[in-house]
Amino acid sequence: MTKAIVIGAGVGGLATAIRLAKKGYAVEVFESNDYVGGKLSTFNLGEYRFDAGPSLFTMPQFVDALFELCEEKPADVFQYSRKEVACRYFWEDGKRLTAYGDTDRFVKEVEDKLAVPAATLKRYLSKAKKKFDRTRRLFLEHSLHKWQTFLRKDTLIGIANYFSFEIDTSLNRVNTAQLKEPHLVQFYNRFATYNGSNPYKTPGMMTLVQHLEQHYGTYIPKKGMGDISASLYALAKRMGVSFHLSSPVTEILIENKKAVGVRVKEETHAADLVVSNMDIVPTYRKLLPNQKQPEKTLSQERSSSAVIFYWGISKSFPQLDLHNIFFSDAYKQEFDAIFKTKTLYQDPTVYVNITSKDVPADAPVGKENWFVMINAPHNTGQDWTAMTQQLRAWVIAKLNRNLDTDIAPLIEEEWVMTPEIIAQRTQSYLGALYGASSNDKMAAFLRHPNFSREISNMYFCGGSVHPGGGIPLCLLSAKIVSDLIPTP
Repeated sequence: MTKAIVIGAGVGGLATAIRLAKKGYAVEVFESNDYVGGKLSTFNLGEYRFDAGPSLFTMPQFVDALFELCEEKPADVFQYSRKEVACRYFWEDGKRLTAYGDTDRFVKEVEDKLAVPAATLKRYLSKAKKKFDRTRRLFLEHSLHKWQTFLRKDTLIGIANYFSFEIDTSLNRVNTAQLKEPHLVQFYNRFATYNGSNPYKTPGMMTLVQHLEQHYGTYIPKKGMGDISASLYALAKRMGVSFHLSSPVTEILIENKKAVGVRVKEETHAADLVVSNMDIVPTYRKLLPNQKQPEKTLSQERSSSAVIFYWGISKSFPQLDLHNIFFSDAYKQEFDAIFKTKTLYQDPTVYVNITSKDVPADAPVGKENWFVMINAPHNTGQDWTAMTQQLRAWVIAKLNRNLDTDIAPLIEEEWVMTPEIIAQRTQSYLGALYGASSNDKMAAFLRHPNFSREISNMYFCGGSVHPGGGIPLCLLSAKIVSDLIPTP
């Protein structure tokens, strides 16, 4: 039986393993941690359960597709529900905005709270939808690095509409020109952080990201975000995939410019093809050190990272929902700190995710599990201990002001994740959450392909390669890889 080895059991690696098993490969997955899921994993602090990483679930059809591919009914093994409220937003000047999942209701909310005419927002959302519809197949569903992709009819239509993509201007400029109202501009600028970028530099093309959330909605798995990984892990095992946990790959074996297996500690494991779900930089630097290094790709500016406080809070806050954002009063300065001076800003934007709002078992009755994330620079050797202590004080002060409550005495469980820890636990280069940033207008084309041009039978999936980071794109990377690999 033809054998495939997948390096890394992140969500992209799990999805790739499932797809290759369905194609008829004997699949083995090697994972350095003693758990699967990568960033999408879970842990407990006392009586509180936390999702370690991604907290936003959109486009669940890509998860469902894996069960359907394996002739299973998704609802039998993985349940989720759509959120009525996508997120609640808080500004220091007292403005409040509820981002409803229903578009008409959201448009009315914006008109009522921010005095932005409905026609203005509908026109903006319509333009974002057109960008997505014209580029989804080129940027998301096929390899950008195969000439056949550019001969497709839908690709040619997309190229013909190049100027409508607003690639040559920044997301902030597009939002300012089309929306004008500063709170709404900041609201939509935030979507640049979905792939770790700077809204004052990333191209206007990025308005299509907000279309995905508004059009397709936001969801919550019945058992929490970690159930995405857990359910795919169980599906992979049902498909016959073998997993080796606590088994870090130390080398990808290459013979005559062909991937032929991997080395794990002192043992070699032969294979007919290898797929790396590991970040592309350490894949080359550590596992392929003697092969030609794609320096232009590997040297791209890294995305932002995060500092995450995991707090068990001994109180319930009815004014909060699953997703909550407390905005900085000086957004540009915050991004200058993250991307230019590589430090933390004194008035940070704070994201608070509370899964116990929808998964009551995640916290004791009357209490809540707070995942408190602040965008941060990637790790360049900063003193994260000192920076995190200062940040904690800033964050608590900000939450105190906005919630009119003293938060500190309510924290009865606590752990903190820094970019340094993210790099150690997930092998993400410099702790960057999304691989390369999308601050350059050519960033999508500079991401590493899902295959190697130099090494046959060598493939790549996950957030650091095409099409990018985040759960939906990681799942799409697995499909692209599977489509590139022939049936045995």
